[in-house]
Amino acid sequence: MSAQLNLDALRLELSVKAKNGLDFIVAASLIWSAITLIWMLPNSPGRNGLFTFCLGGVMLPMALLFSKVFRTTWTIKDNPIQPLGLWLNFAQLFYFPILIFIYSKYPQYFVMTYGIITGAHFFPYAWFYNTKSFAVMAGVIAVGCLLLGTRLPVDKLYYIPGFIVASLLVLAGWLYLDYQKKRPHYPALVAVAA
Repeated sequence: MSAQLNLDALRLELSVKAKNGLDFIVAASLIWSAITLIWMLPNSPGRNGLFTFCLGGVMLPMALLFSKVFRTTWTIKDNPIQPLGLWLNFAQLFYFPILIFIYSKYPQYFVMTYGIITGAHFFPYAWFYNTKSFAVMAGVIAVGCLLLGTRLPVDKLYYIPGFIVASLLVLAGWLYLDYQKKRPHYPALVAVAA
């Protein structure tokens, strides 16, 4: 058994048991839907940014709820790379100083910056779950948010979170198809790698 085959089996196990992180993506799409509504309100960008930032705090509990609905596994004891998923998620927190700076100096760019960070943090999950969908959509979301954020007037900034919702729904569908494609191969690859 080669080390590469063993690594592929570990990633396949994560992809199948966690269903490519669908619980997080569906939770994120609902949260970004609420953020879209927030940015449609006639508030200042600073106030909408504050509400947006606070709403992000429900992500983990909502993902946990969806993990029950989708029957995903968060902890796989015998898989040594499983903890990496949590570390990859926490990595985006180190971009929050940039987000706080933007909020304090240029609040009209807050939702754009938050969207770029959200999209960009998906990129390493392409390797983690062994699916190109995360890599492609990381670029689509990050670049899309930049293009929208630098062109939209302040009263139309709700298009940015709306774009993110649409992108997350595409990503969710793509991840589900990838999961369905991998699921039948999981037992065979695990047996070969053992």
